[in-house]
Amino acid sequence: MTTQLASKRYAVEDLNHAIEFCYQQGWTDGLPVVPPTERAVRAMLDAAGLEPDKQVAFITNRQVAVSAEKVAVNAVMAGCLPEYMPIVVAAVEALAEPKWGYHGPATSTGGAAVLMIVNGPIAARLGFNSGDNLFGPGWRANATTGRAVRLVMRNVIGTLPGALDRGTVGHPGKYSYVIAENEADSPWTPFHVERGFKAEQSVVTVMAAEGPHQFYNQLSSTAKGVLTSLCDDMKHHGSTNGQPQYVVVLAGEHMRTIARDGWSKADIQKFVFENTQNSLAHIKRVERLAGAVTPEDETTMRPLVPSPEDVHVIAAGGRAGAFSCYIPAWAGGKKSSQSVSKLIQDRRA
Repeated sequence: MTTQLASKRYAVEDLNHAIEFCYQQGWTDGLPVVPPTERAVRAMLDAAGLEPDKQVAFITNRQVAVSAEKVAVNAVMAGCLPEYMPIVVAAVEALAEPKWGYHGPATSTGGAAVLMIVNGPIAARLGFNSGDNLFGPGWRANATTGRAVRLVMRNVIGTLPGALDRGTVGHPGKYSYVIAENEADSPWTPFHVERGFKAEQSVVTVMAAEGPHQFYNQLSSTAKGVLTSLCDDMKHHGSTNGQPQYVVVLAGEHMRTIARDGWSKADIQKFVFENTQNSLAHIKRVERLAGAVTPEDETTMRPLVPSPEDVHVIAAGGRAGAFSCYIPAWAGGKKSSQSVSKLIQDRRA
């Protein structure tokens, strides 16, 4: 790699000064960052096989070009290992897709975070967590790749809280919100294969998302029983307001119960779609829709999502415990933002 790095250099006295300098410049998410030395940035670029001036993405709404160098700088700051860089690049590419629609979910008072789902061989090879404490701390790959994407949004695209990030309450997933699917134990087709990729390919999917909503069912030994509890929770949760998609994360006990009854992912999607619909009368009575309740409203049903396929079923979470969860997408409607899956490429020749 011969191209010079374009980023401005700053002289600092030592490591502590470098960390505090990053705070002073407003380059952190509130946590300390790793100072991005030229050597570390070049290691990131080498791992991804990218020249520093390569344009990774163009955010149309902001008229901002995102270079590989800027992605590498923020990946270093987030604490990524160089081998994580291709995943961060693929996720940034996905954010620039018109289907993801950057401006709405990044800016909205709805406070969406970027949920990243990693599939394929790279997930196990790099140690992405798909099991216990799924959304919790403890795994460097999960913690730093999501943080890197968020730092790119902040430091390169200008998605700053109070300015172009107007989330009213936000949620902790804005620090990092990354999981892998437990393909090894799953009885179902991996999510990325459902979306047209090969099983041996590695893929990251990004979705503008609320936080995970946990539900509990320890009583039922049938697929229908477990999913009925899920649907009751989903049907009346606080954001039944035009979500384009939902992710349903089924952890070990629930996954095994549902699979034992022979239910496929398509069966789960169909059941959830049909059993989470609300009548217009209910939506009006709870003041989520304007207007007087009419007799027709009692039998006119509104689904949570446009189709069963908009319920993304993911096998992940700990083996023990009668808990699973669902994640609503950002409530901007399907024309505003949808999940996007991107191939994680190895560009090293």
